[in-house]
Amino acid sequence: MSITNKVEIIEPKTIWIGSEKAPVRLVMYGDYESEACAKAQETIDLLLEKYPDQIRFQFRHFPLTKVHQFAHKAAEAAVAAVQEGRFWEMHHLLFTHRKRLGSISLKEYAREAGVKDKNFIPKLVDSLYGWTVRADLLDGVDKGVREVPAVFINDTLYEGKITPTALVKHLQDHLPAKKKRA
Repeated sequence: MSITNKVEIIEPKTIWIGSEKAPVRLVMYGDYESEACAKAQETIDLLLEKYPDQIRFQFRHFPLTKVHQFAHKAAEAAVAAVQEGRFWEMHHLLFTHRKRLGSISLKEYAREAGVKDKNFIPKLVDSLYGWTVRADLLDGVDKGVREVPAVFINDTLYEGKITPTALVKHLQDHLPAKKKRA
């Protein structure tokens, strides 16, 4: 007779950055090995800095495993960091080091992000967080995501270029300080 412990996993879809009262919710589906996703994240970081009370942001995992062999494990490592409240630190480290995402590197980034779990690597090897990453991916597919980065603005897929200028222009209708007078 074996005793199994049910592990409660905190899902990334519960993690946001920015004011809860922000009128604009940005959600990006992305892949940690993608250059385009890294650039989109830089753009979103600039917007979060410029409009701290008006934009709320969430990152969802959409690893393109056919072209990026390390993307799924990197996403699992980010989920592992969520468990200790270190998601954003790990998230940014993964994008910064997107060309080095092997298991040993992931362990280094986790330590740098402040993750203390001594079973970090065994959990990655056992794919403890694999289904959590897959749930993000399937959610994205259900919403029409086919490529990354895919950015949703208040639940609507944004079709334009992901540059600071283009996004700000598009967001003007949603940002109270930028609304035109009737």
